[in-house]
Formats: sequence, C-alpha cells, structure tokens
Amino acid sequence: MNSIKNRFLFSLTLSLPLLYVMFGGMLPGGHFALFVLTTPIMIVGGSSFMRSAWAALKNHAANMDTLIALGTLTAYFYSIYALLAGLDVYFEIAALLIVFILLGQWLEEISRGRANQAIEKLLDLQAKDATVLRGGKHVKVPVEELQVGDQIIVKPGEKIAVDGQVIDGQSAINEAMVTGESLPVTKRPGDQVIGATINGSGTLTFKATKIGKDTLLAQIVELVKKAQSSRAPIQRLADTISRYFVPTVLIISIITFTVWYVLLGASATAALLFAVTVVIIACPCALGLATPTALMAGTGKGARLGILIKSGEVLEAAYGIKTVVFDKTGTITEGKPTVTDIIGDKKQVLQAAASLEKNSEHPLAGAILAEGEKHKIASQAVKNFQAVEGKGVTANSGKDQLLIGNEQLFKDHKINLNDLAEQKTKLEHEGKTVVIVGRGKQALGLIAIQDKPKKGAKAAMKLLSDRGLRTVMITGDNQATAKAVAKIVGIDEVVAQVLPADKAARVKELQKAGAVAFVGDGINDAPALAQANVGIAMGAGTDIAIESGGIVLVRNKLEDVARALTLSRKTFNRIKLNLFWAFIYNLGGVPIAAGVFVSFGLRLNPALAGLAMAFSSVSVVTSSLLLAKAKV
Repeated sequence: MNSIKNRFLFSLTLSLPLLYVMFGGMLPGGHFALFVLTTPIMIVGGSSFMRSAWAALKNHAANMDTLIALGTLTAYFYSIYALLAGLDVYFEIAALLIVFILLGQWLEEISRGRANQAIEKLLDLQAKDATVLRGGKHVKVPVEELQVGDQIIVKPGEKIAVDGQVIDGQSAINEAMVTGESLPVTKRPGDQVIGATINGSGTLTFKATKIGKDTLLAQIVELVKKAQSSRAPIQRLADTISRYFVPTVLIISIITFTVWYVLLGASATAALLFAVTVVIIACPCALGLATPTALMAGTGKGARLGILIKSGEVLEAAYGIKTVVFDKTGTITEGKPTVTDIIGDKKQVLQAAASLEKNSEHPLAGAILAEGEKHKIASQAVKNFQAVEGKGVTANSGKDQLLIGNEQLFKDHKINLNDLAEQKTKLEHEGKTVVIVGRGKQALGLIAIQDKPKKGAKAAMKLLSDRGLRTVMITGDNQATAKAVAKIVGIDEVVAQVLPADKAARVKELQKAGAVAFVGDGINDAPALAQANVGIAMGAGTDIAIESGGIVLVRNKLEDVARALTLSRKTFNRIKLNLFWAFIYNLGGVPIAAGVFVSFGLRLNPALAGLAMAFSSVSVVTSSLLLAKAKV
C-alpha cells in the first residue's frame, strides 16, 4: 500500500459510497457509516500528508502538505464532534479531498515515469555479455567483468559491449539506438565503436577503451538523470511564493471564519466551512508541479531525440539566446581536410612541408602528410622544431631553415611572397585554407587545403535564421577563407584569425549584445563552451568538450542545434504557462472560497474546492505531458 497508485485506488474504492451521500443519498448506518469509511482513508491515503506537515511543523515551517493536513483534519474532527452532537457531518469532504489530491500526485508520478522511459530504454540497450580473447581462446564473460584493453570479438548481429577501437575486420554498425543516425556507419581498423550499437554483416575485433560508467551510453544515462532531478532557476520563484503563501492562507482562513461568525452572524458551522474551503482551494499543488513536470517532459523528449539538456539552469538560459557562435573545423566542417592545390614545384613543396608537419599536431598536418605519401615523397630529418602559435612551424634541415604557416610567419622572417600572394588570395576566396612553404629566405610555394562543410550545415543555419537567431563563426583561419565558408553555409558574421586561447574572450565580447550559445567539439573549444551562456557540444567531440557543454548533441548533426534551442524554448514557455495558470487559479479561487461572492450566488463547498484544486494539478501535469507531442 506504499505506492501512490495503490493508496489512490484504495481511497477511491472506499470513497464511492461517500459520493452517493454527497449527492443526497443515505447509507445504512447513517453518519456512523461515513465515519467507518472515512477513517481508513485518513489513515492510509492521508498518512504521507500528515507526516510531511508534522515534519514541517517541527522545523517551524509550513508547506503545501500543511494546508492539506489542516483542511482534512479540520473537516474530519469537526465531523466526529458533529456525529456525537447529532449535527450534520462532513466526513465525505475530508475523504474526497484526499482522493482528489492523490489523483493529482498519481498523474504526476505517471508524468515522471514517462519522462524516465528514455532512461529505461537506454539501459535496455546495454549488452549483457561479450566474447573476449583471453589466453588465445574465445571466452564469453559478463559485461561487468570487461577491462580496458580487452580484445572483444563481435559477430554479425551482436551488440557492441562497450566503447572501443576496431583493430581487425570491417563491418557496418547500426548506431541509431544511441546517436539517432538512421544509416549504418562503416567501421574499419582505427575507427571508434560505441557500446550498445549493433554489428552488421562482418565480424569485428575491437579493443575496449571505455567500460562501465565511462562509456558513452552510461554518460548519456547519467546526464538525463541529472537533468530530470535538477531545478530551473524559475522554480525558486514558485518556492518563494509557496513559503509565504501557506502562512498567508492560514491567516486569510482565520479572518474568513472571524468575519462570517463575528461580523456577519453566521453559525459556527457555516463560518468553519468557509474557512476550511479557503484552506483547501488555496493548496498550491499546481504551483509545485508546474516546473518539475515540464522539465521532466522536456528533457525526456530531448533524450529520445538525441539532445541531452543537462539541467534546468541550461534550459532556462537557452530560452534567452540571441546569438549562436560556431567553431569552424570539425563543427561547421567535417574536420577531414584534404589537399586540393599545390602551387610551385610539387616535390620540393611537399617534401619541405611533410618534413615539418610530421612532428606537428595541427589538424592540417594530416592532410599534408597524406598527400606526401600519395606521391611517395619522403620527408627529411629536421631539428630545432618550433611551433609558433597562430602562425605556423619552423625547423632546420641541414643548413637551411624550413617554414610552413601563414603570411604573418613569413613577414616575421622578412621573406617576400612575390606573385604567390595573388594566387594565395584567389585560393582563399574559394574557401580553401592556404599555407605557405619556405626554405631559407625563399617562399617555395603554396598548399591549398579544404575542409568541406558538413552535410546539413546550410540547412542548420537557415533553421536558426528562421527562428530569429544571429549566427557567428569563430576560426583561426584567415578572413578570406572564413568568409568563403560562411557564405557557402549562410553564416551571418565571421570572426577570423582567432587564437585558440582567445575564443572565450571573443565569446565574452559577443555577450555584450545578448545571450550567446557556443557550438564546438574540440579540446580548445572547452573554455568558449564554458564562457557561453549555453555551451552546445557535438556528441562526436572530445570528452572535455562534452563535459563543458550544457547541451550535448549525440547525433552530431548541426540541424539539432536549432532543435535543441527550440525544445528549450518550448519547455520553458510551458513552465511559464503552467505557473501563470497556477497563480491565477489560487488568486481567483481564494475570494470565491471565502464567500466574497455569495450575494451573487457564487459559492464553493469544501468538496467542490478539493475537486477544483485537484483539477488544477491535473491540468498542469497534462499541459507538461503535451510537450511530448511538440514539434521541434
């Protein structure tokens, strides 16, 4: 009998005869039968309210349950007195009030359960066991016993047990259950696999890199749990009002009794009924449900769409976003740059560039090295390697100094570009990143590299524009290249030639014009993600970027940026709507309950007040549940 559902059904069953009495019927045993039916409802159905009210009283405080306990106990004990004195009793009022309140709480529990379905479905995706290579043999072990470094064999149709890196085989993996990506993703040696996804037609061997709570699925589950238990700042408004509202209602109830009994000459019974009705109608249950139910519904819907909103604070901050700022490489673009043009002697340019870039961690280095391998050009040994932040790298090869980088690096070394400058400008206007390669005091040539915009980038910018949001791209690239990329995808504004360490400072500048969301995926994006009012991390990004972001896009699709902000806005709008109706209900209901409009024929008895109070809670819960149908 501990669950709300069981207590509600128990109380409802016993209260059905009381409804018959309420509408003019009579039970065998008369008023004593009402006492017999109501007492178990008070003990079983109302016990939780009584305990909560008593705990608040011991702490010299009052809460919503204080009003419920006061209203039901007043009606119940008055009715016991009336039963002994031969007067009219109101047992049905106490019983039905508890039934109505339990109904509202059960509906809230249903709402919470629906919101938690996202978590349950994610947990159900986990594999139960895995085939591991140990001692030269294939051994099946429970997932809980897997260790980082284990070599795991996955046959066609089996689930990937944990996150890892493919070391042998090739197959198409269905990742829809975690990332929402509908098309299978081909995996080869070196590629990452995600736990709980399903292997296709090939057999794979992969090395476990993350287990237990460190896997992507476990992190998603934890994020959803935290979000649904968090509180939006607007909830403080409801908490503050409730804290002062309860004692205010008790004072109004006492004034109501005094006015009717002392000033207007009503009987003690009639005055008491008005006072009790005030207490019942004013119970701010709907006020307490307004924020958490909408927050649970909104974050639950987001989880099903692959949009993880970490907390109520993030959701509320997203409501006021005016500008969306994007990192370029790996966010707007695919993050897989390739060489498109080489100006100058191809062998000399590539050999010098490859010799420098083999020691570099710059994203463009991989593209240059791959092009060198493609043309079978061997790199030279270098020494005194030096990375010049935001400009390029230098090193010594024999007696010569090799350089690769931007125009500023060559200006610093007083090397003239001559006619290469014009060709560089032309390539940059085509949206290509151009690096200059030099040896000694001579510029050998140019290498143009292009990182194609992601599929859907243009559609994503249009979605944001249609929602009245300004879009900005921040990049370390030069102005011409950055503007060309921005033009292709439809970004409003470009902030170019920004050092990684300065991204957060640029975001801070943009915040002067209004709230900013920053979208990124790399380690160097973490400060900017944290600085922004809302950090949006692409799901395929690094762990530190995901940790810094307030919203995580598991599907790694730019279109989901607009969907995430729209969902946040709709959820927050629903919270405001819920609070509005809860306030209006309480503000409008109290004067009616106090009998202010009796002369106009408008009057509530306690049972109808309880029904109205329960209906307000039901309407708030229903309003929140409708978020599941909202289009984002």
